[in-house]
Amino acid sequence: MLDGVFTHQDFSGHTGTIRTGDVQWMTAGRGIVHSEMPAADGVQKGLQLWINLASKDKMIEPRYQELESKDISQAEKDGVAVRIIAGEAFGVRSPVYTQTPTMYMDFTMQPGSQLHQPIPEGWNSFVYIIEGEGVFGKEGAAPASAHHCLVLGAGDGLSVWNRSGAPLRFALAAGQPLNEPVVQQGPFVMNSRAQIQQAMEDYYYGRNGFEKASQWSSA
Repeated sequence: MLDGVFTHQDFSGHTGTIRTGDVQWMTAGRGIVHSEMPAADGVQKGLQLWINLASKDKMIEPRYQELESKDISQAEKDGVAVRIIAGEAFGVRSPVYTQTPTMYMDFTMQPGSQLHQPIPEGWNSFVYIIEGEGVFGKEGAAPASAHHCLVLGAGDGLSVWNRSGAPLRFALAAGQPLNEPVVQQGPFVMNSRAQIQQAMEDYYYGRNGFEKASQWSSA
């Protein structure tokens, strides 16, 4: 959550509230019906990342991991600060367990600083710039500014330079490719059209994990 307050609840009775800087990591598994709503007036800002599960993990039980801002792993070096939501940076690792191997970082770079963050070779990765302007990838590249998303190419990491006069803040996300078919319809993401049909029937008829769905409504 970048700014504001959100409350969430689901059909298993789990409720919670995340505030500025907090993280909720939900693994949907076999399926869960939940709601997310603003819990305060004004503008609410956050980032939501959807990560696919391998076919062998599609039917695991749903679970949550929630971290308050003060409990998120942090590190700082040479004018670069990082909040480590998932993965490892500067020798510090997040306590969050990711079913699909994932890296998720919130970097803030002071003017004049530079960074090289290793990324496992072969992983897919991208950057979303939250605030400021920076040079990404190659030293001679054109600067990229806030609200741009940069998809990274092959390599062993990400290099960044902040040559501006203001802080640069960006999120780095990377994950191990599953190399499996992806079929999506509505909120369901499976590996085949037949599996999608089965998931929709399970939801409709209230079975295979969705037994509580028809009786539940968010408060």
